[in-house]
Amino acid sequence: MLLALAATTLVALALLSDLIIPTVANAWGRHRARRRRAPGVLFDPGRERRAEQRARELLRSCVNEEEWAMYRDLGFVRVWGSQAAGPGQAQSAAGAPYGYLIYPHRPIVAYLAQTHRLLSEYCVNFPDDSRPYGSARLPDSDDVLAKWMALTGDERRLIESANMHLPGRQIDPAQVTRDLWRLAQWERARMRSLAERRPSDRVDAAG
Repeated sequence: MLLALAATTLVALALLSDLIIPTVANAWGRHRARRRRAPGVLFDPGRERRAEQRARELLRSCVNEEEWAMYRDLGFVRVWGSQAAGPGQAQSAAGAPYGYLIYPHRPIVAYLAQTHRLLSEYCVNFPDDSRPYGSARLPDSDDVLAKWMALTGDERRLIESANMHLPGRQIDPAQVTRDLWRLAQWERARMRSLAERRPSDRVDAAG
């Protein structure tokens, strides 16, 4: 009786070992993997936030006061186009027939200045080649600055090298229309604020 029971127990343990041993081995492997220090550069959760802060400071130092306030308040920058670089009949207040909206990590959108009719989207990419954190994406403000510098430095070259698409390929035209309306409202409010400050400035200067 005891011999039969012992034999049965040994057979059961042998069968269970096929299930238990792999499970224990996998659990031990996961435990060792968690304890093992990952090779390479340690992850810094604050790095991206600090990089964006530095990028914003650099952007502010490069663009003019209006463009910086526009980006700070609206999340994009408007750049007027060169009359020699593209189509258009109407003239904006800045003397350009068309303008561009620069968004972070999205296509540059061209539009007619007077009618706000959307013309095209221009896809350009500026990868982050810095080390050791190089990646496919610059900080948001660095991406805006790179596009701004390319447009203001050599608009024709940027437009000729970019991938051009019809409006709506990547950005909803309704969103761009809303952004243009927001921009118009923002500019009117800014002009009123500047006009209200000028009389007091003259009084202070006279005093």
